[in-house]
Amino acid sequence: MNYLASSEYEAFGLAVATADTWIAAASTLIDQYCRRPTLAVQQYVERLRLISGRNTVQLAWLPLAIVDPATSPIVSARARWAMPRRGEQPPLVVNPALAQLATDVAQAFALPGTWTTLAAASIDFFSDSGELTFPFSVLGLAYNEVEITYTAGLAVIPDAVKFACAQLVRNAQATPALNVRASSLDSMHLDYFADSLLSADVQRLLSPYMALKSG
Repeated sequence: MNYLASSEYEAFGLAVATADTWIAAASTLIDQYCRRPTLAVQQYVERLRLISGRNTVQLAWLPLAIVDPATSPIVSARARWAMPRRGEQPPLVVNPALAQLATDVAQAFALPGTWTTLAAASIDFFSDSGELTFPFSVLGLAYNEVEITYTAGLAVIPDAVKFACAQLVRNAQATPALNVRASSLDSMHLDYFADSLLSADVQRLLSPYMALKSG
């Protein structure tokens, strides 16, 4: 996705005649730096382990995006409860006094390792931080692993990203011998490792949109 439209070039300090290939290359570089396939709204799948004693996880790609106002950004979810590893605390339960009974029943019915589909509406979420809080599973046991399919990204590309895109183009045009390799007459590639491209100003503009982990 190009983060600047041709009608916006002049407003963000670029010549009207700037080739679209410059914008495409700078937009790709932004995606690589932010460690995500795109800043626009897209569907992601993550499998995460819950920390012992907690019933929350944090997703990597933000902000969570609600495509339909009547729905959740969580498309689907499933979870499983398993026996704690050596040294871990017993699973979290609503009533600690029933911990052993819950564990015995869970083992009797082969619940450890079984995936259970969760209703998206039952999961509490905070869009900006990507934190999810899960309901307790059967018998009040907490899940220790979840798989979440969700939508995240920017429905409208903010000016900060557009300024960063324009600045990357200006940085590359200022030192073409270092940063551009022509592979054909109609395309070009910007070298990601060139320090002069990802200046401190560009990094500062893009910092709010970086994935919380590589993915």
